Amino acid sequence: MSAVATMAEVRAFAATLPRSSEAFVRGRVKFRIGRIVWLAFSKDGSTMGFAFPREWRQALVDAEPEKFSLPSEHDMRYHWVHVRLDAIGEEEMRDLVEDAWAFCVPKSVAEEYAATHGVGLDS
Repeated sequence: MSAVATMAEVRAFAATLPRSSEAFVRGRVKFRIGRIVWLAFSKDGSTMGFAFPREWRQALVDAEPEKFSLPSEHDMRYHWVHVRLDAIGEEEMRDLVEDAWAFCVPKSVAEEYAATHGVGLDS
């Protein structure tokens, strides 16, 4: 694995999560749980948008503005935030992806995943 997270690594990991499916929409790779988009990439693959609680996102961006950014004004209504992939490593990427997935999947699915994979999720 690389020192910084890559789009290929995110895609490979996100594809392993229960109920997650990849889609290609208007030139962008997105991951869904049913109809809910929980993870998406910029067209150039440098930025990853992911599900995140609206009430915490400003604090996240304020804490690490070199990594995180708010979505476009149009997308502020959604539970969404962005991260630059070249600013995070594999472990942080996995944490962000798992937490975004757990935020959108039914609680029972997230709990079963956490129990079988020995991870704590911030869902």
